[in-house]
Order: sequence, then C-alpha cells, then structure tokens
Amino acid sequence: MSGMADSAVAQPGGLAAMVRHKRVLVASLAGTTIEFYDFYVYATAASIVFGPLFFPTSSPAAQLLAAYASFALAFLARPLGAAVFGHFGDRIGRKSTLVASLLLMGASTFLIAFLPTYAMIGWWAPLLLCILRFGQGFGLGGEWGGAALLAVENAPPGWRARFGMMPQLGAPLGFIAANGLFLLLGLWLSEADFVRWGWRLPFVFSALLVIIGLWVRLKLGETPEFKAALAEKPPAAVPLAELLTRHARQTLAGTFAVVACFALFYISTAFALGYATTMLGMPREEVLAIQLGAIVMLALGILLAGWWSDKTTAHRALVAGCAATVPLGFVFGIGFDAAQPGLLFIVLAVALFIMGFAYGPLGEWLTSLFPARVRYSGSSFAFNVGGILGGALAPIIAQYLVSTHGIGSVGLYLSAAGMVSLIGLVWLARE
Repeated sequence: MSGMADSAVAQPGGLAAMVRHKRVLVASLAGTTIEFYDFYVYATAASIVFGPLFFPTSSPAAQLLAAYASFALAFLARPLGAAVFGHFGDRIGRKSTLVASLLLMGASTFLIAFLPTYAMIGWWAPLLLCILRFGQGFGLGGEWGGAALLAVENAPPGWRARFGMMPQLGAPLGFIAANGLFLLLGLWLSEADFVRWGWRLPFVFSALLVIIGLWVRLKLGETPEFKAALAEKPPAAVPLAELLTRHARQTLAGTFAVVACFALFYISTAFALGYATTMLGMPREEVLAIQLGAIVMLALGILLAGWWSDKTTAHRALVAGCAATVPLGFVFGIGFDAAQPGLLFIVLAVALFIMGFAYGPLGEWLTSLFPARVRYSGSSFAFNVGGILGGALAPIIAQYLVSTHGIGSVGLYLSAAGMVSLIGLVWLARE
C-alpha cells in the first residue's frame, strides 16, 4: 500500500497533485465566499435597514437612495484596491496579497456591527459607515483577481475554466449565507428588535468566517505560473503602468465585458429587494426567500458555463450570457407585482441563471488576456472598474428610472448593460 502511494505521489497528476488541487479549490472558493458574504451583508442591510438608521429623511425613497449611494462607495474603492493589491500580487506573490485583502475586508465588516446610528451621534454615523464601506471595497478590489489566479494558474490542462469558476461560486454561496441569516433573524426577532440590534449580528458573524478563510489560505504556496514568470525575468517595477501602456486594449475590453454580470446581479438582488419591500410593500421575509431560491440558478449557470467553456471556449459562453441579457431586459419589469410573488421568482431566477454565463467563465477568460507578470493587476483592474459601471451605478440608476419612468425602464438598463459587454467581447474577438 505504501509503495502504491509513493508511486502516485511521484507521478504528475498523482496523489500529491490531487491534494494540492483540492486545497487550491477549497481556498479560492472559501475566500471569495467570505468576501462576498461581507459585501452582500452590507447590500442587504442597505436595502432594508440602513436608510432610516443612518440617513434620516422624511422620504423612504430618498433614504433608500442614500443607502444605495453608500453601497456604491465600495465600488469606487475597488479599483484602488485592485491597483494596490495588484501591484503587490504581481511583485511579491498571490498568497500574501490574498491574506491581506481578506483581513482588510473582514475587519471593515466586523466594525460595522458596532457603529452608532444617526440618532446617537448625528452625521458622524453615516461618515463612519462610509469609511468602513470604503474599506470593504478596497479589500474586495484585491480579492477576486487573486482568487481567480490562484485557481487558474494551478489548473491542470483542459480544466482552466472549471477551476476558474470556483471563485465565482463564492458569489451565490456568500449571498445565500448573508440573506439566509437575515431571513432567519427576521423570522426569530420582532421588527423592533431587528432594527435595534438584530441587523448587527451578520456583521459580527463575519469575524468567524474570516478566521476560517485565513486558516485555509495560510496553508497555500505560490502558483507555478507566478514562479515561472519570476524565474524568467524580474517583476515589473510598476505593474499597473506596464498594464496600461502595453495592454490597454485588453484592459478596456475586459472592463466592458464584465458590465453585464454586475448589472444583472445587483439589480436582481439589492435593487429588487429594496424596491419590492419599500415601494411594493411586500414582506421582507417573502422577498428574501424568493431571492434565496432564485440564487440557486446562478450557481447552476456558473457550473454549466464552466463546463461548456472547457468544452468550447470561455469567450463563447460569455457571449451567450451577455446576448441573452438583451431580450431579458424587455420582460424584466413584469415580475414586480406584489400580488404575484411566483412571477417575481421566475424573473429573478432567469436573470441569475443568465448571469451565470456572463460571470462563470470570467475567471478563465479575463486572466487569459494578460501575461503572468501583470495578470493580477490586469484582471483585478478590469473586473473592478467594470463593477463601477455595472454594479455601483445599477441600484442608483434603477431607483431613479423606476421613479421617473416606471419599472419597465429598469429592464432596458439591463439590456443596455448586455450590449456594452457584447461590444467588449466582439472588440477582442477581432484582434
């Protein structure tokens, strides 16, 4: 038995490789699940409780808009985080950079749990909230690109898309954990207790998840491709400068390509939750349950897109997802009817399934656009700048559109986001 084990370890792709691959996949999935949990805890709280607690005003719509503005602040921080963490990720390595991003994100989320409200300290409350939200975004700016590289640069031949989809699965898992916890608190607590202290518990819980994530990531080594790049030549002195001077086309096209997935997600989650509970008067627990069911379709879409990408190309799967977003926008608004919650579930489930194809292949596709020496900076920067266009602005624009032109116009915004991403994909295909 011992001889068989030694033989397996000695073989490429044997037992040692299996153990290493399993550890890499668990680390990339666990890290992004935790980071996205932190991010979505804020998005959920912004949609249902932060408005009246931190942004007092006589108008519920204005409160919601102010809460969405604080939500958007993190997206503005994400490109800065991508630049800083990308710099060190391309110079000193993926592992230590990922540990630092996780620590920053976790600390910012944990501290939100202890913030006093506007009624307690006045305008200091929203200011402190925005500072911690900025810290969340800064940390997440370095997370996704590093996790994608960790998976893709360790993938065996023919498995890059399926390995690269693992960080993407952190999005639905983090969402389920965040919204599921809010749903349980809503069922267990009275409305008064939830508003007074219950909303803080998901932020406290993030500390435990961060400890688990650190334990997993500290056991990892550097990726083979990063080691090979360092052995070939010294790292770039300023990776972002080299990226923007030598790979500007790939960066811009990659930025456009991710717009649709961000718009699909944040309109189907943050905006849908806020609009359905605030404007339609639907019970919060009902909408959270609908979204928890619909998010399963996102996970399914990611899995199918990852498998299809390895069988064909990641580019083809991305085109399919972004193209399907365009007609989806024309029917998206019909799902928002308080009398027909089943219709809301169908619309959100379809939107999130389509998002799986616009999001799942990004780990393989976006990282493939850049050489290893600037890959952390390139994939992180494109992903997070695209997040501003598709994610930060989505709930704000959607709230404005629904106030001025009705819910149907929000769907047209989705269609426009799909067209923007198609432009980026077609542009690179013509190289």
